[in-house]
Amino acid sequence: MSDLLRAPAELKYAEELDWLESVDDNPKPFSWRLSPKMIRLFVLGAERSDGLDREIAQKWFGDRSIVERAIVTLASDRGLLLIGDPGTGKSWLAELLAAAISRNSTQVVQGTAGTTEDHIKYSWNVSMVIAKGQSRQSMIPSPIMNAMESGTIGRFEELTRSTSDVQDALISILSEKYISVPELDNDNIVFAKPGFSVIATANSRDRGVNDLSSALKRRFNFVRIPVVTNKKSEAEIVRFRTEELLRRHQIELDVPPTLLDVLLRSFADLRAASAAAGSDDEKLESALSTAEQIGVLEDAILHSNFFGEQALTARTLGSSLVGSLSRRAPEDLAIMNKYLHGVVEPRGKDEGGEWPEFLAGGRDTIATLS
Repeated sequence: MSDLLRAPAELKYAEELDWLESVDDNPKPFSWRLSPKMIRLFVLGAERSDGLDREIAQKWFGDRSIVERAIVTLASDRGLLLIGDPGTGKSWLAELLAAAISRNSTQVVQGTAGTTEDHIKYSWNVSMVIAKGQSRQSMIPSPIMNAMESGTIGRFEELTRSTSDVQDALISILSEKYISVPELDNDNIVFAKPGFSVIATANSRDRGVNDLSSALKRRFNFVRIPVVTNKKSEAEIVRFRTEELLRRHQIELDVPPTLLDVLLRSFADLRAASAAAGSDDEKLESALSTAEQIGVLEDAILHSNFFGEQALTARTLGSSLVGSLSRRAPEDLAIMNKYLHGVVEPRGKDEGGEWPEFLAGGRDTIATLS
């Protein structure tokens, strides 16, 4: 895996999945590789009461009931729609579930304005069609069709970003469980095998972009992923992702708990200010998600490693916060400047610690970007 920029979950955790499969004597739906109980353990981590002989690390941080409901949905004949704000871990949960159930999380369609019906059904190898005519051999199946034929999990990212025509094509797949190929005279229906299902994700902030029809909604079970508001849970997520980053880049650099606390409190402050803002111009364009918080820390770590003293400092973190979150000029810069002067500066005088240097790093970046 060392030659992969980002290994999918089934490769990254292959040894763990192999071990879970070897000790799993619980009933499994369809052709699932793991039982529902073991899938939950894989996603949420094992506790001592589970009685396993090895540690299973927690990979997704959220409420247990959310994971259980998602697993139960996939064991039925309905699709699963994970919906929530940006950065709540929808795609990561979908990948983990597909990896645990099918050992293949890469059968993915990315929803965009340019996604067509061919992307979820099939297209044709033009040169083969010209040479030999249309046949199953000259057909290029979509990731969803591959999942149907293999009885595994297909994924559809950002479903509400695709047009209504594409969404309508998904209705027949979820309800009839087959795809008709009218161009062929024989062997012109592709049936789904047991175990096939679709995990889709949707951004709750995209409401109104391409709303789901009532017919498509009926074919999905909705599981809402809430924004992480618990400071301890968010700290665990940020720490988990940061450790992955350091391993991937082979960086030996400590993240002091005091700096992690500064980052968490800064995001909490900015979220509170955004919630109290009277208009969009008074809000940062950033969603201030946990994923963006990880991005700020990642930027600071890499900058410290390549251009600093190979030690994360409050000054670098403050610079990274302003640089990463100031996407509009002058609006976002003005909001960040107001935050630094109205919140961080008084806090630095009252509490000291890392805050004065954090303030200095933020001010330096504002001066550079203004």
